[in-house]
Amino acid sequence: MTGPRFLRAALAVGAAVLLAGCSFLNSLPLIGGAEKPKPAELQANPNLLAVRQAWTGKIGTVDFPLVVTVNGNVAAMASSDGTVVGLDAATGREQWRGSAGAPLAAGVGFDGSTAAVITRNNDLVAMVSGKEVWRQKLGALSYTAPLVAGARVFVLGGDRSVSAYDGGTGRRLWTQQRQGEPLVLREAGVILAVGDTLVVGQGGRLAGLNPLNGSSRWEAPIATARGINDIERLVDLVGRVSRVGDSICTRAFQAAVGCVDAGRGTVVWTQRANGSEGLHGDAANVFGSESDGKVVSWKRADGQRAWTNDKLLHRGVGTPLALGRAVVVGDDFGFVHMLSRDDGTLLQRLATDGSAIAAAPVAAGNTLVVVTHNGNIYGFVPQ
Repeated sequence: MTGPRFLRAALAVGAAVLLAGCSFLNSLPLIGGAEKPKPAELQANPNLLAVRQAWTGKIGTVDFPLVVTVNGNVAAMASSDGTVVGLDAATGREQWRGSAGAPLAAGVGFDGSTAAVITRNNDLVAMVSGKEVWRQKLGALSYTAPLVAGARVFVLGGDRSVSAYDGGTGRRLWTQQRQGEPLVLREAGVILAVGDTLVVGQGGRLAGLNPLNGSSRWEAPIATARGINDIERLVDLVGRVSRVGDSICTRAFQAAVGCVDAGRGTVVWTQRANGSEGLHGDAANVFGSESDGKVVSWKRADGQRAWTNDKLLHRGVGTPLALGRAVVVGDDFGFVHMLSRDDGTLLQRLATDGSAIAAAPVAAGNTLVVVTHNGNIYGFVPQ
């Protein structure tokens, strides 16, 4: 999950103040000595889905907003120390391994050939088969995995600037700089390709850009700033998004969820929602977790709630994955919960190493891939 599970809060002097997500804030002692809410007790596991652990692997500790990117049957992932790995999801065997040479701030972008990460030294590093092919110094911090697409590497900065680099040489092709928000999240944002349009999150808006030169094609507001101070007015979109064709559904931090028609650049619907994790979904529904641990399904067509699961309260539930009959979510205690797409009831629960699930679960072929904070990788498959 992109989630703010770990101590990633920082204040920056300058145009932007970088603010961690609410899970970090919830981890701080409360004024007056009050305790944090007690995590919900786990239900008995009904074992309604036959799933087995097929393999395990290992990378280093993960305490940055890791995105596991799948291309074909290869899942690319990384650890905080700069190690970048591509695994065959069917077997767990390493296809390649490399190092960015420094701790990571964001990654991994991967198109099946080139993998790209961003270091805490502000270096954008591109690798092929684990070997570094180029590196470029960035002008701004970034916490969003680069997008590798169309022989280019696109970077969304922490100040929500957007830059494009030649995928073969690393030459910078263009930069779009926008007026910085008073506050932005130290959190993975939104960047993806939809047809011939580069779609990025900028403040509370999705923006469609021309990938050839960065010029704006459309903007669609998901949430608008409200409040009397900068913290109350914080509006920022968080990854991952749920995309089905031209329909892109996304979350504005602690404000709203909504869907946009990227073909026309128009908002289809928005609904108030209080969460900090990204979304996933299918043609019928969009799934997300709220800050208190509720898992919610919204109808993709109009945003009406289809169901709510409140059995995982205060367990640090992350970004979901729609997979087969299930909605898969990890928590801060190393459990992977598989809920029914139809009504949100528990179908199966899988255990890992007891540390927080560190990235949104992904599907590669027939395999569910999960990475923990302690750096253990699990491949689960149907029986």
